[in-house]
Amino acid sequence: MRVGAIGLRTRPTRALLSALGIAIGIAAMVAVVGISASSRAELDQTLDRLGTNLLTVSPGSSLFGQDAKLPVEAATMIERIGPVTDVSAVGRVDTKVYRSDRIPAAESGSLGVRATDLDLPATVGAELADGTWLNAATARYPATVLGATAASRLGVPEAGPDRQVWLGGRWFTVVGILRPVPLAAELDTAALIGWPAAESYLDFDGHATTVYTRSAESQVEAVSGVLAATANPEAPNEVKVSRPSDALAAQLATDKAFTGLLLGLGAVALLVGGVGVANTMVVSVLERRAEIGLRRSLGATRGQVRGQFLTESLLLAALGGVGGVLLGGLVTTAYALFQGWPGVVPAWATLGGLCATLVIGGVAGLYPAVRASRLSPTEALSTP
Repeated sequence: MRVGAIGLRTRPTRALLSALGIAIGIAAMVAVVGISASSRAELDQTLDRLGTNLLTVSPGSSLFGQDAKLPVEAATMIERIGPVTDVSAVGRVDTKVYRSDRIPAAESGSLGVRATDLDLPATVGAELADGTWLNAATARYPATVLGATAASRLGVPEAGPDRQVWLGGRWFTVVGILRPVPLAAELDTAALIGWPAAESYLDFDGHATTVYTRSAESQVEAVSGVLAATANPEAPNEVKVSRPSDALAAQLATDKAFTGLLLGLGAVALLVGGVGVANTMVVSVLERRAEIGLRRSLGATRGQVRGQFLTESLLLAALGGVGGVLLGGLVTTAYALFQGWPGVVPAWATLGGLCATLVIGGVAGLYPAVRASRLSPTEALSTP
């Protein structure tokens, strides 16, 4: 009786652990798919908001490997392309920006200075976190708008007349701070100043280092094909044209590689759970030989005994599968909320997880069910 009591107590424990193994595997797979889908949904929303029709033009290298320059008239010439709707240029200024004039020159924090056109925010989809953007007046005087990363590194939490940074050997007033710009990440680490102010105070040569253009969605490829020749007709080979949204798509492709790896780990956990179910059912057959013999002696057929154990295996796997789907959905929703993403759990992942558990439960319970059905009543009843 003592041994039997221990068996009754340990059998539910083994069943629970087996179901838990399947639940962990299913939860891992659902969470991985859900988080990946949520990330993809966030990217789609970002691209819908910012558009995929932004192209950038920048100088490349000459035939002799030297750094090329865009003509001063590059932006003006690009504006003449028919499908182009917006053009804005920025130019790298050869100076650094510091929190104060007491900081050593070498400690620039990798921050740069860019001269900019006034219509830049509308072209690249930039938004202000605080303050205002440059206007026709402030663009001529020592005023700057900081990128999100630049403001953080400089310790400037907000814009205002009393907020100044040391730029090019003089104080510049911080009139605005940008939010992160997904399609122009180089602006996040820059202090942006007006084009006239850069020429007046910092000896800026007037050559743009990046020209941002937007065009009709249906004409993006056609515009991309003529941008180099338009920006620099004399040397189109010295011009680089890129599409920033492609970088975000490449980032998503990289995330997919990690998603595949994590799905593999989830599959391993699911396999371990299936082995646990099979082990539980085999041990259950061994412990319940007397029960099987009694049922057989009372008229139960082999098929009925086989169906009983197969049903128990499916029920155990389904219990773990439902728990895993719920846990995976909860993890996905919590992570998406933490990241500020839309929470997305694809229906195919939920249905696929449940179907996978039923398949695993059926495979894991098939051998124990067949073994139980083959026990003869006399052999089973004679078991102590």
